[in-house]
Amino acid sequence: MVFDHKPCNERGTNMKKIALAALALSLIATPAAFAQQQQGYGHQQQDRMVKKRIVNERTVVKKTRWVRGHKLPGNYRRNVVRDYHRYHLKTPPRGYHWVRVNNDYVMVSIASGIIASMIQGR
Repeated sequence: MVFDHKPCNERGTNMKKIALAALALSLIATPAAFAQQQQGYGHQQQDRMVKKRIVNERTVVKKTRWVRGHKLPGNYRRNVVRDYHRYHLKTPPRGYHWVRVNNDYVMVSIASGIIASMIQGR
């Protein structure tokens, strides 16, 4: 048997060099191994087609002009104005009342819904 009679410091230095070389090799080899696995995945991503749909929504506010003698639709007749003096409206005659439609005030026949007068708000 042949024993190498080197001082402890030299043997420790060689072991450190071998350990550092192994560590460096593993650090270099790891990204290369992952790059090979990821390459196939990236290729599949390119094959897919991505469709984007952009929708521009616009809100249309339709301003209805009320005309004297026309009939006010039933769904607008619910907002009856009882305190008409507060809104500087004249007292409606018997059989009529004021109805608030959006920002307009319309005097409507209670029985038929026919518009007798209107005041447009701002």
